Amino acid sequence: MIDTDHIVLEKDGEVARVWLNRPHKKNAVTLELLHRLDEIIVEVDNDPELKVLVLRGRGNTFCSGFDLDELLANYVGTTTAMEVAVISAKVCDRLYSMNTPSVAVLEGYVTAGGFELMISCDFAIASDDALIGDFHIRRALFGGAGPIYRLPRMIGIRKTKELMLTGKLLTGQEAVDFDLINASAPADELDKTVADFTAQLTDKSPFMMRLTKMTIDRGLDADIQSLMVMEHLAVGNALQSEDAKEGVQAFLEKREPKWVGR
Repeated sequence: MIDTDHIVLEKDGEVARVWLNRPHKKNAVTLELLHRLDEIIVEVDNDPELKVLVLRGRGNTFCSGFDLDELLANYVGTTTAMEVAVISAKVCDRLYSMNTPSVAVLEGYVTAGGFELMISCDFAIASDDALIGDFHIRRALFGGAGPIYRLPRMIGIRKTKELMLTGKLLTGQEAVDFDLINASAPADELDKTVADFTAQLTDKSPFMMRLTKMTIDRGLDADIQSLMVMEHLAVGNALQSEDAKEGVQAFLEKREPKWVGR
């Protein structure tokens, strides 16, 4: 376990648990937290033993956004405000683009910068009573780490405008109905729901997880012909992998596969 004032990394077998660790501030983001999260993402992605990253907040809340005390004291009304957007976007993009699948576990407030972290993860599972939304417009602020380019691709332009222009907050189940998250569960069942979900990721070939995630992510803005080429290349890479040979052999021998990750 690696523990700092702002963030905690726990390595639990094949799962990396990353905890935002400012419960007294509803896990509000600071530049220090963002820099450390950036380092942790790289560390997890370079560890071949880790197959999934789970991002969560201490104190039964995910993240309420950027720390407004720090923002007001150091950035609002100054040209250095751009630094916040640039660093936030860099970290969220690294989280989105990492090879290792990521799961956001949502409790309490998931707003503003916390909302941006959530939509940068591959999957999101919420407590039924979580409160999830962009929220920036309620404070005459604008999110600089993904809502205008990730959110429309997730839920469509009309629902994006509904969330960003109203600042409304969704419960966990409402967020499922909005196609914003994967699942919602009662608070006392959240841990089990997350464990069951991550188990579906850790038993797969790490090589194929990386290849499939990359082709899905890179294909969002490609034309059909380019996607066909990408798909054919992915099929070729897959069939040449040791994991594909092992997967087929294990099926024929009626046993569980033993992945090597290449």
